[in-house]
Amino acid sequence: MLFNKKKAWKGITLTIAAAMAVSMLAACEKKESVDKSDSSKVVATYKGGEITEKELESQKKIISFMSPEYAQFINLSDFQDYIVKQKIAFEYLSNKADDASKKEGEKQASQLIDQNKKSMGEDQFKKQLETQKLTEDDLKQYLVQAMTAMTDMTSKVTEDDIKNKYDSTKQDYTVATLHHVLIGLQYGDKKERTKEEALKIAKDVKSQLDKGADFAEIAKKYSDDSSTKENGGLYENFTIGQYNIDELKEQVLTLPLNKISDPFETTLGYHIVKVDSRKETPYDKLTKEQKDIIKQNLGAAKIDNFMQNELKDIIQKIDLPKTTETPAGSAGSDQSKTDDTTGVPYKEEVTKTEGTSGK
Repeated sequence: MLFNKKKAWKGITLTIAAAMAVSMLAACEKKESVDKSDSSKVVATYKGGEITEKELESQKKIISFMSPEYAQFINLSDFQDYIVKQKIAFEYLSNKADDASKKEGEKQASQLIDQNKKSMGEDQFKKQLETQKLTEDDLKQYLVQAMTAMTDMTSKVTEDDIKNKYDSTKQDYTVATLHHVLIGLQYGDKKERTKEEALKIAKDVKSQLDKGADFAEIAKKYSDDSSTKENGGLYENFTIGQYNIDELKEQVLTLPLNKISDPFETTLGYHIVKVDSRKETPYDKLTKEQKDIIKQNLGAAKIDNFMQNELKDIIQKIDLPKTTETPAGSAGSDQSKTDDTTGVPYKEEVTKTEGTSGK
């Protein structure tokens, strides 16, 4: 539960991460993307095109289909504004892309759909599309534009760009093996304990470890980290950049080897760790996959930079329908600040980039 991605809708190039995380294998024929029967109101115009209300609604449905965690925000005015700007960016950039990028965008879009069918099951895939009142072609058209834009921007990333990014974040490529105990604020079947209760247990665990208790046995008995509890709290050969908890990351990077840490607090509760090994990964030892991830992140950053700095000069007018200001089911709470901290270790994938465009 320590390696999951944080999820918040603001400042995200939506669905690029999900799309780029899958391996790209299959190609398909290009389909016509213009709906000549669409006579709905134009909600945005830009240099070279326009977005209709029907297209906007389709985009909202696609976001809900691909990323259900964003569905509660779909009718927020700021979110709707972001969606239409993203749609403009993808259309504009994909139209400007070279032929090779367009061909690769088609290939990747087709593979992503095939991957979703395989993971969800074809019947469930169709059912979910029907629930959102979408067709497979609606989804395909969106993905072709998104992946074409992404591919074209990524093709502009150089080896020097990748090396410079590595140099600025090289500690993220340190590989560590550690043992870990979490005394969580939530435990068992959604039970809760106070910080004071968690700290008291953590101090007792630390005392037992200092007296020579076996770390693996202690983890099996006390840890609320479901992903390692039965394995004695072992995280083996994990790349530091996979951690999404800064306090834990700092401990793993700085704690002397084989020393048991004092209990330290995070949003999850109190942690105790022992780092067994830690080794830096030089640039020439990065795997091809790691370099590809850096390259894709930089490509996504180029799209984000375009949305922040150039899109405002391309957009001519935005006139969106009125929407609500409160996330569905939130009763006024700011659910966009919720931090998703559950899950298990995950495979590295493209980071969703920060920042929104303005006009």
